[in-house]
Amino acid sequence: MTADVHREPAPRPAMGLFERYLSVWVALCIVAGIALGSVAPGLFRAIAAAELAQVNLPMAVLIWLMIVPMLLKIDLGALGRVREHWRGVGVTLFINWAVKPFSMALLGSLFIGHLFAPLLPQGQIPSYIAGLILLAAAPCTAMVFVWSNLCEGEPHYTLSQVALNDLIMVFAFAPLVGLLLGVASITVPWGTLLLSVLLYIVIPVAAAQLWRRALLASGGEGALTRALGVLQPMSLLALLTTLVLLFGFQGEAILAQPLVILLLAVPILIQVYLNAGLAYWLSRRFGVAWCVAAPAALIGASNFFELAVAAAISLFGLGSGAALATVVGVLVEVPVMLSVVRIVKRTRGWYERGAAAGRG
Repeated sequence: MTADVHREPAPRPAMGLFERYLSVWVALCIVAGIALGSVAPGLFRAIAAAELAQVNLPMAVLIWLMIVPMLLKIDLGALGRVREHWRGVGVTLFINWAVKPFSMALLGSLFIGHLFAPLLPQGQIPSYIAGLILLAAAPCTAMVFVWSNLCEGEPHYTLSQVALNDLIMVFAFAPLVGLLLGVASITVPWGTLLLSVLLYIVIPVAAAQLWRRALLASGGEGALTRALGVLQPMSLLALLTTLVLLFGFQGEAILAQPLVILLLAVPILIQVYLNAGLAYWLSRRFGVAWCVAAPAALIGASNFFELAVAAAISLFGLGSGAALATVVGVLVEVPVMLSVVRIVKRTRGWYERGAAAGRG
């Protein structure tokens, strides 16, 4: 049995104060977002309205700023090395398509359909569960690059895995959601799906590769390293600004329905940690290199919330429980995934001891 080859990622520029106190900044941005969204709802509605095919354009710009450092590290000529990490690819595909949608359907039915049912509007319960299923049925695209960069993940694996998931999603999203929701046909928001792939994969990858070549041609690896040193703090600031916007967009809803938001967050939180933990454990069991296992856990747990929100609105309406459930997924996504990043980084020693035994 051939083991995955472990390649150390390029050294990442230190981010000092920002990175050391990231959880503090996240908490402050969540509070600021809710407060600003409640006192200036018109401003946030105007920003939220700047969208095309349910894809928010200001958010797209922020995501570009977040993922550029990751994409600059990618040498397209080295993508063939991903074959060395086939176990990591297999683990993530298994979690994304065989575990995550079904585990969310189970958790949604257990918590929303039974345990929390007396506390929720009875007429909305099936819609809430449907929204949770829509959220889990589409693996994340853009934000995965951010999580992988923060945990020093293997960039070539991350790009290849995201591209593979996007390809599978084109064919599997509608039948999988149809099966779990028990309906004959699903209206896939193709505009959202295709535009998201174009905005978050095709355009930024092409732009980053052109920039990378220009940097290497003008100043070699030193120029690339200096550019990454400048971009890393900018990337984190974009992430924190995204948090302010996400919670600002829903500031009124959070204050108006805090209990519903909190209860819907419970199965989402459990699902994220369950799937991330399972992907991480399976990777360790099969001897996957940590630089692949860390992003594998994050890809396995995160969701393509733009597609989920668009599908929920298309199927159930803007004011539906399904739409609200997918929005709760958006709110939970960033702070929770940052906690997963911290967990996988802190357990690297434990992971590598077990992975070495698995390779043996």
